[in-house]
Amino acid sequence: MNITLIAGARPNFMKIAPLIHAIQKAQNQGKDISFCLVHTGQHYDKNMSDTFFEELNIPKPDVNLGCGGGTQAEQTAAIMVQFEKFLMQHPTDLVMVVGDVTSTMACSIVAKKLCTKVAHVEAGIRSWDLTMPEEINRMVTDSLADYYFTTSDVANTNLRRFGASEEQIFFVGNVMIDTLLANRSRFVRPAVCDQLNLQPGQYLMLTMHRPANVDEADKLKRLMNEIVTNVHDLPVVFPIHPRTAKIFSELSICAKNLHIVDPMGYLEFNYLVEHSKAVITDSGGITEETTVMGVPCITLRDNTERPETCTIGTNELIGTNPDNIKPALDRLFAGQWKKGDIPPLWDGHTAERIVEILLKIK
Repeated sequence: MNITLIAGARPNFMKIAPLIHAIQKAQNQGKDISFCLVHTGQHYDKNMSDTFFEELNIPKPDVNLGCGGGTQAEQTAAIMVQFEKFLMQHPTDLVMVVGDVTSTMACSIVAKKLCTKVAHVEAGIRSWDLTMPEEINRMVTDSLADYYFTTSDVANTNLRRFGASEEQIFFVGNVMIDTLLANRSRFVRPAVCDQLNLQPGQYLMLTMHRPANVDEADKLKRLMNEIVTNVHDLPVVFPIHPRTAKIFSELSICAKNLHIVDPMGYLEFNYLVEHSKAVITDSGGITEETTVMGVPCITLRDNTERPETCTIGTNELIGTNPDNIKPALDRLFAGQWKKGDIPPLWDGHTAERIVEILLKIK
């Protein structure tokens, strides 16, 4: 079986990496399976250097389609045009897409129009919020895929309601957690720990990038003020997203305990997360990682496509209203935050299960 793996952004490579390692393991055992790694070029990331691939043991792409920039429609069209050319020249048994970026949807459409089977890793997750481009990408991809590899029973239920058959759905766990657990012992203590004299459990991590939180200057300023004034003077470390930085520079927020730092690599960032008192975020993936590491997570969103991080894990949605921040932090500092547990099959062996299934259904 020959598999074409699709990645369009940095997080995709972290989901693809364990799949490649599992395929290589199967190859070493004499199994008939091979892969080609296609980077659509959807996101240009200056940090995606040789070091990025070496640190996380991620193979470099076999090809980069160079489809960065443009509007949603322009980028979708560019990816479809370039991937169609590639797939016609390099036929495959299966196109495997991960996550919910534009590349996930665009390459799924192309593959199906060329009568090539599609497998979706992280299928079935839903926020039910169609203002999120990612939600549209998920829904379109899942309407086309032949095989669904899921992270939770909630995702399985969503797919059944969507019309998927039991034979198409495979509950395997979470590939992002494969990467987390494979690299946890290799986390790197960043220089900022000494620069800011950060002590374990005595600082908070903050990330924000979603439009509902950062596009309006007044809203962002209120959120920031509520955070920095209700953390009992503990340091707040904020690796700032470029999207947020543009607006943040206009806010004139002065707080001695707020520390703006440059975006970090995976190993350094997760070191800080693991040793923090809590994380405040509007990310989806971080809520999964904090759940596995047992770190309290306060999520500034009204919905989540990863409800198991709330029902099972350490995460809690508090919405985007700044007034909700103080009560949440009060509970955290009173020692009343839930301890949480790890969802089923989030054990570091998801990719191995996926490859075992692929070898059976080829």
